Amino acid sequence: MNAEALQLYLVTNRYADSPEVFLAKIAAACENGVTMVQLREKSLTTRDYYALAKQVKLITDRYRIPLIIDDRVDVCLAVDAAGVHIGDDELPVAVTRQLLGPDKILGVSTKTVATATAAVTAGADYLGVGAIFPTQTKAAAPLTSLATLKAITAAVSVPIVAIGGIKADNLDTFKATGIAGVAIVSEIMQASDTAQKVQTLSAKLKEVL
Repeated sequence: MNAEALQLYLVTNRYADSPEVFLAKIAAACENGVTMVQLREKSLTTRDYYALAKQVKLITDRYRIPLIIDDRVDVCLAVDAAGVHIGDDELPVAVTRQLLGPDKILGVSTKTVATATAAVTAGADYLGVGAIFPTQTKAAAPLTSLATLKAITAAVSVPIVAIGGIKADNLDTFKATGIAGVAIVSEIMQASDTAQKVQTLSAKLKEVL
C-alpha cells in the first residue's frame, strides 16, 4: 500500500459530540491534512455503525482519503470502505484477509516482533504499534517501548504506524524510528480548533518522518 497515506492517521472517537459536530470535525480534519481516517465504534449496533460509516465515507471520498473500519469486516464491505483494522482479539489475520479479498487494506495492531512478523505473513498491509504513551482511549493498554517500535520497523517490510497518547508536543520522539506515520485520536477529536490542530500536526510530521 501507499505508505504516505499513513502519515497522519485519524482514529475517530465521538466523545459527547452530536452527529453534526462529529462529522464536521472529520471533514475539517480531512480538509487540513489528515491522510487516512479510521472509524472506530465499540458500542453502536451494526445498523447504526453501518449508517454512520456511510456518512463518514461521503466525507472521506470527497477528499480522496482512505476510510478504514475498525474491527468490522462486514461494515467495511457493506460501505465499500478502503479496508479494515483489527486487534489481537478479532478474527485471525489470515481469515480477515480471506474475507476482505486481495484488494482491501488490512491493518493489524501488534506489540511484539513475533506477532508483527506473523501478521505480515498472514496478509497485513500495515501495522499499528503501541500504545507508545499513556492514553485514555485505551487506559489499560500496556506501553510499547521505542526500542520495540524500532525493532518491529526493522523486522517487517510493511509500513508501521505508531499509536497511543501521541500529541504535537511529543512527535519529535519518532525521529529515526522508521515509522510511516502516527495514529491520533484525542489530540484531533478534542481539539478546540480541528483545522488548526491538524495543520500543526501535519507541519511537524514533515520534520519528523
